[in-house]
Amino acid sequence: MAAALPLAALVLLLLGPGGWVHAQTPRDSLREELVITPLPSGDVAATFQFRTLWDSELQQGEVSHYRLFPKALGQLISKYSLRELHLSLTQGFWRTRYWGPPFLQAPSGTDHHFLRYAVLPREVVCTENLTPWKKLLPCSSKAGLSVLLKADRLFHTSYHSQAVHIRPVCRNARCTSVSWELRQTLSVVFDAFVTGQGKKDWSLFRMFSRTLTEPCPLASESRVYVDITSYTQDNETLEVNPPPLSTYQDVILGTQKTYAVYDLFNTAVINNSRNLNIQLKWKRPLEHEALPVPFLHAQRYVSGYGLQSGELSTLLYNTHPYRAFPVLLLDTVPWYLRLYVHTLTITSKGKENKPSYIHYQPAQDRLQPHLLEMLIQLPANSVTKVSIQFERALLKWTEYTPDPNHGFYVSPSVLSALVPSVVAAKPMDWEEIPLFNSLFPVSDSSSYFVRLYTEPLLVNLPTPDFSMPYNVICLTCTVVAVCYGSFYNLLTRTFHIEEPKTGGLARRLANLIRRARGVPPL
Repeated sequence: MAAALPLAALVLLLLGPGGWVHAQTPRDSLREELVITPLPSGDVAATFQFRTLWDSELQQGEVSHYRLFPKALGQLISKYSLRELHLSLTQGFWRTRYWGPPFLQAPSGTDHHFLRYAVLPREVVCTENLTPWKKLLPCSSKAGLSVLLKADRLFHTSYHSQAVHIRPVCRNARCTSVSWELRQTLSVVFDAFVTGQGKKDWSLFRMFSRTLTEPCPLASESRVYVDITSYTQDNETLEVNPPPLSTYQDVILGTQKTYAVYDLFNTAVINNSRNLNIQLKWKRPLEHEALPVPFLHAQRYVSGYGLQSGELSTLLYNTHPYRAFPVLLLDTVPWYLRLYVHTLTITSKGKENKPSYIHYQPAQDRLQPHLLEMLIQLPANSVTKVSIQFERALLKWTEYTPDPNHGFYVSPSVLSALVPSVVAAKPMDWEEIPLFNSLFPVSDSSSYFVRLYTEPLLVNLPTPDFSMPYNVICLTCTVVAVCYGSFYNLLTRTFHIEEPKTGGLARRLANLIRRARGVPPL
């Protein structure tokens, strides 16, 4: 004990009065969340969110120890001085008209001088994308909500989208110091009629083939939210098991919503069998139920005939009965579709609708696509049509895909708007509300921000007959083989004279037969 006292005093002298503060590891936290929403069409949407918040200055490159934040992403931020990163991989199309507004949407932009935007409409999403995405989670797929992420179930759905979002979050009002936020999100839409054998009932086991057993031990919050708005408004047409211990009410996408809350850290939620299988059953079928129509949805298509010219058309629907609102439309069109900007027309209710703002950046062959951005005012209860004509270019034969007759994909249009809200939203603490509620920025209590994507288009281009090179190769090879074979045969053949032979046994037998017939011998 006597020898330990001088050693402790020496350590205190070396560290100084603030030494313990500098030696402390930067604070980080993890929140995981699952939101289950029965959709108006009868399908079921499941949205996972895993949020890691780290109070660290990653861009200064002084971080050497990583606890919850993935080291690979941290080094990416430090090396390239990233301000934000939003990467999403989506398979399928979110049907806004039948499913309502998308629950997960991309955040608003950054400064255009530092913004990089790219789309691969035909990229196939598979388990090779899901596995590294799960490895970024602190608990991987061993515990918590991530145990439900079973590949063979997630990729047999109507819609699948996984994303990674990185952004800095200010710690104070002046933003003198920042924390780095990593959000890993995954959204899937299950066809309830297929998985439920023609019924709208569902359960965690029926959708994911697994149940929840425990929260992630590294997380500070692990919850499941189930949308039971119909249960509270339609005379209890839904039955949720097990009954929730608490509920949460708030304005989501302009509508009052009620959610059943299941906290996995609450020992009363997970029973002694360590098994939580949330089930939802409909007490009676809903007949002739009119699907609610969102205030904003869009549709895109290509028209025309032949392989020389065509027309791109986008229909913007504002179904609000009395309020008009502006929409920012962003289009990126490949260079091999040569746009005629003078043919751009915008009509609403049969009249011309001049955009408040328009920006066009022409394409460069094989270098960059067309960029068209417009701010359009949508009248109340109207359909606005945006159309532009184009001409198809003829590619080099080496630029065609292995299946050129399948067509070429055109990336979807992007719509950003402040949509009027039915119910006024209340200001609240962003750190206290659920994660899914922070996805919808609200400028004021009368509107909410929405970003939508239209369908990707499939356009046919003038395609040469790739069977002709095959025919030419076959014909050329045949001619060469015949000519070369004959010439080689003449060069290598040896000619010599053979003396006639007196004959053998066969010849003598033939002569005997010929004599018997009275024919001269051979």
